[in-house]
Amino acid sequence: MRLISNKILILDDEKQFTEELSGFFQNSDIESYEANTEKEGRKVLAAHDIDLLILDVRLPGVNGLDILKEVKVQYPQMEVVIISAHGDMDTVIKAMRLGAFDYLRKPFRYIDIQIAIERTHKYLQMQRKLKHMEERNSLISKNLREKIDRQFIGVSPQILEVFEQAITAANYPEANVLITGESGTGKENIARIIHYSSSRKDHVFCAVNSSAITETLLESEFFGHKKGSFTGAVADKMGFFEVCNQGTLFLDEIADMPLNLQAKILRATEEKVVTRVGDTNQIRTDFRIISATNHDITKGVEKKKFRLDLLHRLNTLHIHIPPLRERPQDIKPLLIHFVDFFTTKFKKPNLRIAKEVFDVLLKYDFPGNVRELRNMAERAIILCKSNTLGVADFLIKPEHANTSGNQSESFDLKMNERCLIQKALAMNKYNQQAAADALGIHRDALSRKIKKYNVGVTKNED
Repeated sequence: MRLISNKILILDDEKQFTEELSGFFQNSDIESYEANTEKEGRKVLAAHDIDLLILDVRLPGVNGLDILKEVKVQYPQMEVVIISAHGDMDTVIKAMRLGAFDYLRKPFRYIDIQIAIERTHKYLQMQRKLKHMEERNSLISKNLREKIDRQFIGVSPQILEVFEQAITAANYPEANVLITGESGTGKENIARIIHYSSSRKDHVFCAVNSSAITETLLESEFFGHKKGSFTGAVADKMGFFEVCNQGTLFLDEIADMPLNLQAKILRATEEKVVTRVGDTNQIRTDFRIISATNHDITKGVEKKKFRLDLLHRLNTLHIHIPPLRERPQDIKPLLIHFVDFFTTKFKKPNLRIAKEVFDVLLKYDFPGNVRELRNMAERAIILCKSNTLGVADFLIKPEHANTSGNQSESFDLKMNERCLIQKALAMNKYNQQAAADALGIHRDALSRKIKKYNVGVTKNED
């Protein structure tokens, strides 16, 4: 015989009964204790962490229900099974109201007590799991708060204003948010700060690259599909809107979203109702959209490439993240943070940063923004052969170093973007995936830009 492991106290005035029941438990994983009086029972309770009390209603000089009432106050985690040879319905009802888990009438079979114990054990397991989950969720919440603190690095007035706007957005979990800023400024980090600081933090944060999904799968990915609705639909599938129920859907590169999908996104956003591909049933879902773009989305509206009504729906709150070159005060704390992170990751402790590094980086305009600085720090720590990170350890692109204050600049966005793509391709030996990674965009987005600007994709082209 194998029963569930528990510490059990049998409190009954019949010694033969407690001995027989204790003997029944001997070959099981149960650790049993016997008591024939209230005094003996209290001693056992005080000395051991009892999980289950098997309690007779009638004991010498005391009512078992009074003991039940007391132990449920003193030992709230302990469960009690009431037993009696003289029970009536009133006694059963009183016992249950006082917190008894089960009631057995004598004489009962051993299988009855075994079932009662196993049922009690399952309940205790559920209670312990619930407590563990609550503790774990509390720990997760603490870790998330710490993670948010780690994600937000900066001391400049501009970035502190961004953080303040993010916290304001977090306090309004129904409002959609549009985050704009150059590639690499940390738009997704701000989106996560908003989500994990809001009342939606215990639900899904789903990040989707709007330009990375092939057009044939767009509807299926966003709205889900019914089994058999098309070739390859071998099972029912939830879309992003369903997955994000009560959570946040982060749409990155929103300006690159295909026009044919925008109308459907608008309707889902307005009605909070979706229909899976191949199905007719409507599914209600509660989600918040945070979108991001590194383009001037109003120009997309002017060129009829982006719907104005969708922009209005997504742009309830707008947060713009300034490029790193406009907030040089943040370069030093960011570099220190990244160096600390990578020295720990690569087990290279005690690395210091030479003062000259900060001086040089303050004169650099960081076309790749915070992401570029992070990559610089990672590369420098990997290649560093001494205990000090020097200027030579950082890859500074000469064309982006501000060596003079009166340097002429071009503000032609298209020309600069085309030039940047050309340089990324050249630096990565015309490997388009590597160039896309360097630029911080998806491979499909790079392909569209190459076509848009007629950029050569081999050394002999262009």
